[in-house]
Amino acid sequence: MRVLLIVNANASSVTARTRVVIQKALSADHDVTTAETSRRGHATRLAQGAAADGVELVVVLGGDGTLNEAANGLAGSRTALAALPGGSTNVFARTLGLPDDPVDATAATIDALARRSIRRVGLGSVNGRYFLFHVGMGYDAAVVAEVEKREFLKRWASHAWFAWCAIDTWLRHYDRSRPRFAVHHADGTIIDDAYFALCLNTNPYTYLGRRPFTVGTEATLDRGLVMLTFRTLALVPLLGLAASALATGEHLRRSHHTDYRTDLAEVRVTGHGPFPYQVDGDYLGETTELRFTHCPGVLDLVVPVATGTGPLSRPRGWRGGDPARW
Repeated sequence: MRVLLIVNANASSVTARTRVVIQKALSADHDVTTAETSRRGHATRLAQGAAADGVELVVVLGGDGTLNEAANGLAGSRTALAALPGGSTNVFARTLGLPDDPVDATAATIDALARRSIRRVGLGSVNGRYFLFHVGMGYDAAVVAEVEKREFLKRWASHAWFAWCAIDTWLRHYDRSRPRFAVHHADGTIIDDAYFALCLNTNPYTYLGRRPFTVGTEATLDRGLVMLTFRTLALVPLLGLAASALATGEHLRRSHHTDYRTDLAEVRVTGHGPFPYQVDGDYLGETTELRFTHCPGVLDLVVPVATGTGPLSRPRGWRGGDPARW
């Protein structure tokens, strides 16, 4: 098939050697063209151009931000997307069950293509922008903003830098004296004392090393959105909720300090003044309103052939896709 390989050379795990090895592996059975991103938003335009030109598959070697851009360029088209982990955390690729090594992930992707393991999946949308796994509002987004201020530390210190920024932001860089926004649900419920919130399309929320932060087990690529709203940033409850997320997340979802809703088609967030937000790990600044919708069946996604559970509800040994199309 015709394949466009989009590479973010600035991503944490991308090296010249890795790029060459992956390109050669994909080229053994497919007609591969490689393009390198040069600026924010470039991957979206590259993916849109590929879809318009009839390219059957876009493979992204980069971090979650580059992958999000490509997904926004492909959503609604019949060009499939494949993820290769090239960033520091690689939340979405790991959620799919891909190895964290990009070369090993390429082998799993080639196997998935041979088995026609391609699935039409749903995405979330926030103010018209698609997201693959989550949107963070409030404190979470403030942490991401601090992480992005030191790109070299994000690249080399990774999870340790994120943990430090989480502590530093809680101490110095986020107003914990008052709720920051209200969450409006379609049934008329309003949670007006929100300090931060997560809208999830998949689970886990992120990873700390090899440990997943499990917050919304009902968040999958073939169900509606999950909204988790935190109603406190007090230290003791927050530490308890974080500890729960590193285990099963059950206490976090049932706690009176949180509001947890599943299978949402839409939800609206209004600020008590401007509040920060991030999409799939990319900080996008401050806003006063966010409108979320679930968009089922808008993206063809290459998924590894797995025997365990994952972000898709499929039986053991499932081999999806439409072989006539590939």
